[in-house]
Amino acid sequence: MTMTVTTSRHGNIGEIRFAMPPYNYASPELLRQIADALDVFDAEPEIRCSVLSAEGKSFCAGADLAGDDAMAGDGGMASIAGLYVQAERIFRRNKPMVAAVHGAAIGAGLGLALAADFRVIGPATRFSCNFVRLGFHPGFGLTHTMPRLLGEQRANWMMLSAERVKPADALAWGLADRLIAEGDVREGAIVMAQEIAANAPLALLAVRETAIGSLANDVAAAMRREHAAQTKLKVTADYAEGVASVFERRDAVFTGR
Repeated sequence: MTMTVTTSRHGNIGEIRFAMPPYNYASPELLRQIADALDVFDAEPEIRCSVLSAEGKSFCAGADLAGDDAMAGDGGMASIAGLYVQAERIFRRNKPMVAAVHGAAIGAGLGLALAADFRVIGPATRFSCNFVRLGFHPGFGLTHTMPRLLGEQRANWMMLSAERVKPADALAWGLADRLIAEGDVREGAIVMAQEIAANAPLALLAVRETAIGSLANDVAAAMRREHAAQTKLKVTADYAEGVASVFERRDAVFTGR
């Protein structure tokens, strides 16, 4: 499977654009390259804000739990742990980031979108925390980032229902910050980043540090708890059934075993 991660500069904006067609599934290597690019931008004084964007049908359709051999089977938890190591690096960046979220942001893709400070979406964007539909537990720090962003009630609803949240609701709930025309999401994210980057760079760093506080540490602790719960669930019959049902495009029949 071909994967590309490229970077570009737009004045004081640094853009990271990734492609792993057709669904841009999350993987440790993809996240490592994104984290590496953020480290480079953090070290460049002229970069004041970053944009994360993707090519293809979806922003990120999650981790490929059915088709990726590294994540399939009992040994897959090591690969998922590696994914979380890179996710933590993304959360530990110093500068603000705007995500251009088009199409699906599902599971780990939702986690990646919420790792950004702001999100720009289009009419076709869909967010879903679909782990329970797989007989699995949420990961990527979502048990911390969603309640922090949405409040406990809406976050719990997303985690327990696996509902696909449509753009208007995403905007109303605070999952997204701007809803713009389809096809303009990337450009809209760059415009939003430019509005941030027009300000004093040292002040931006100081304000973000104050606003974010202990987020990275809290997310790291949440991912450790999530990974422990996922490890227990990954060997259950319900997990095997949930993944098979997605792979076979049918409704799952769960038995509680």
